Amino acid sequence: MTLPGFPEAAPLAGLVGGVLIGLAAAVMLLGLGRIAGVSGLAAKAVGLGGSGIASGGAWMFVIGLPLGALIVVLASGGINATFASPAALAIAGLVVGIGTRLGSGCTSGHGVCGVSRLSARSIVATLTFMATGIATVAIMNALELEGL
Repeated sequence: MTLPGFPEAAPLAGLVGGVLIGLAAAVMLLGLGRIAGVSGLAAKAVGLGGSGIASGGAWMFVIGLPLGALIVVLASGGINATFASPAALAIAGLVVGIGTRLGSGCTSGHGVCGVSRLSARSIVATLTFMATGIATVAIMNALELEGL
């Protein structure tokens, strides 16, 4: 289902995805007593994290992310995706990693889990993520219009 005037919008898919993310976060919190923050789980999986879930559980979560995407690709017949250059992706990943450490968590930990718990720190972090993302898109669109 697409919205008129927005041919790439898929609100039903977004709703289903959002419900599944919320369900996974609730299962993780209620079942394991752990926040489903990807950066913390990835750090734990590679031995950089501290307390919380066992590294085996962290690995299952981290491996499940691309595995879930692969299942969607196979079930839907493929996804037409384009990406920035490898250099731009590497720089973006580095900046996100630095921001994750400075913000004591990532968008999934703060945005999904922290905001739902009404954590003031997470609300501020999520507002910062959103404002920075909006500003970045605006700058990139302006540069594209200028032909840069």
